[in-house]
Formats: sequence, C-alpha cells, structure tokens
Amino acid sequence: MSRRMLATLLAAVVTVVFVCLAGTGLLLGGSAAGCGSGATSGRSLAPAPPGGWTAVGRWDRNQVANAAVIVAAGASKGVPTRGWVIAVATAMQESTLRNLPGGDRDSVGLFQQRPSQGWGNVAQLLDPTYAAGRFYAKLLGIPGWQTLPLTEAAQRVQVSAYPDAYAKWEPEATQLVGTITSGESSLPTGRLASCGGASGPWTQPVLAAVGSGFRSAGRPGHDGVDLSAPRGTVIRAASAGIVSRVRCNAIDNRDGSNWGCDRDGDPNLTSGCGWYVDIDHDGGIITRYCHMNEPPRVEVGDHVMVSQPIGVVGSTGHSSGPHLHFEVHANGDANADAAIDPVPFMINLGAPLG
Repeated sequence: MSRRMLATLLAAVVTVVFVCLAGTGLLLGGSAAGCGSGATSGRSLAPAPPGGWTAVGRWDRNQVANAAVIVAAGASKGVPTRGWVIAVATAMQESTLRNLPGGDRDSVGLFQQRPSQGWGNVAQLLDPTYAAGRFYAKLLGIPGWQTLPLTEAAQRVQVSAYPDAYAKWEPEATQLVGTITSGESSLPTGRLASCGGASGPWTQPVLAAVGSGFRSAGRPGHDGVDLSAPRGTVIRAASAGIVSRVRCNAIDNRDGSNWGCDRDGDPNLTSGCGWYVDIDHDGGIITRYCHMNEPPRVEVGDHVMVSQPIGVVGSTGHSSGPHLHFEVHANGDANADAAIDPVPFMINLGAPLG
C-alpha cells in the first residue's frame, strides 16, 4: 500500500472514530460555577478535515494523522485530556510521530514498544490504535499520574534510557492536541474540553501542591487557591488567551501608600496581589496569577499560548512566603463576585492542580 493511500485510509478511520464519539454526547453542559470532578467528560472532538489532516508546524500530514489516532484512542477509552498530551509527547520523542517498522533492538511503532517486553506482537504494535491503547492502559495504572510532571509519567510507562527526554515535547504536544481537537489552523471547529465555556488545551500553571483553598472557613475572602511552589518557579499560562492586565498591586496597610513590588510583601502589613497577570480565554474565562517575584514576562495585549512562561513565583503583595495564588473567573468578569473554585474547574479540563 502506498504512503498516500495509507494516509487517506488513516484519515478516514480517524474521521469515523471522531464522528462516533461526537455522536455519543460527550459535551459538558452547565455553568462554570457548577463544574464538577468528572475529568473524563467534556470532549467535543473535531473530525479530520476533508482530504485528511494538513501539516501543523514541523509535523507533516502523516505525523498529524498519527497524533489524531492517539488522541482518538484516548478519547474512546475515557482518558482525561492530560493523558492525550502525555501520549503524543511520548510518541514525538520515541518515533517523531512516525509508525516505524523497527528501532532499537525489537522496538516498533509510534511508541517503540517491544514485543519481547510483552507489549504485543509486531503486527499489533504497528497498529497505531492498538499501540496507543496499550500506552494508555499502562498510564492509567500509575497512581496519581495526572499530577506527575509529563516526563515522569511518560518514563514510568516507557522505562526509557533517557528519562528526561520527554519534557521538551510538552508545549508542542499540547498545541498539536489542541489543533486536532479544537479546529485551529483551518480545521473544523470543536473543543478539546469544556467547562462553563472554556475551550482548548489547558495545563497546570505550576506543578505544586494546593495550600490554602478557595474561600475556606478560615479565609472566606480567598478567591483562588495557593500553589506552594518555590521562589523562581516558572509560571505558565494555563491556556491560550490574551493578556488583559499586568500590574503591581501592593498597598501598605498602615497608611495606604504604595508598598511596591521590588520587595516581598507581608501577610499583615501588605494587601494586594503584588505583581500579577490576568489572561482572557475563550468562553469568558479569566485566569489570574499573583505574587510574581519580578515584572511579568508578558504585556497587555499579548497573545499567549498554553504553557507559555509568563513569570516566576515570588512573594510580592499580601503574602507570607513564595507561592502562586491562582484564580479563575467566569462570565468575562475579573471581580471577586465572578471567581469560581479553580480545583474542580481544572479537573474538568484534564489539568488537575496539586
């Protein structure tokens, strides 16, 4: 079979899978405030465009089609969005998204799985859907896999000789999954995940434990969650959007003067978010990132991509120590009344905090 015929057949198969999935009611309804913990719900997957997938960046149409099969396999098994990104990033590293007939020792296929290690026989592992299914089966068996760094989750599945190699592919894998599922770059319109209108791929702004929670009994005015990351940790945009605010907000509570963001704040003497950024996303969602250590790396009006660095963790403003205060607002309203709990919101989008 020629490469062109194979690509056409593959696109047709993916189209059928995506159409079937879209027809089974994988849309998530309700308001943002009502987002629950169903991490596997909320997919509206775009079918392959007429004539098959087109190239996306460095990835040619055959590579994009292979990524689409990986995503479709994950969706059909109810794997959360985070798993799709991990799988695609792994295949980028192992095979550059090509269904290789051979490799190191007896490795074959998109994930370079080895028949001698019990992954399946050669014919099975050269079936991208089967190979992806085997990858997901092992991934889902790893406790807490969704909160692991991508490279660690991938390594636990693959047991590679190069355990840190997967990390570099996370931004491209996230964007490619978003393109396949959200209809960007002239593909049909759809959504990778939805929660109160949010769409596109999402990721954790930092990988850190949740400290103080949203509007707890002890802090009823706490309109977000605190992520306990060390000073200097890179903060990433949780999803693509437009920067709507970049500001230093640090007030001296003793006299109302400007405390400034060139020094750490104080939990008693200072109020305000310190250096912070607001990003406007599709569906009227706004995310806020507070207490940055230095002026943010973005400016108002910048279009940012998911996972793009926007600043680093610090302790400016009303803060007792380095951490990221992360907020989510609905209905295009940056005021406190529109703040919603980021924890269930991010779970629904396949990017759980913590």
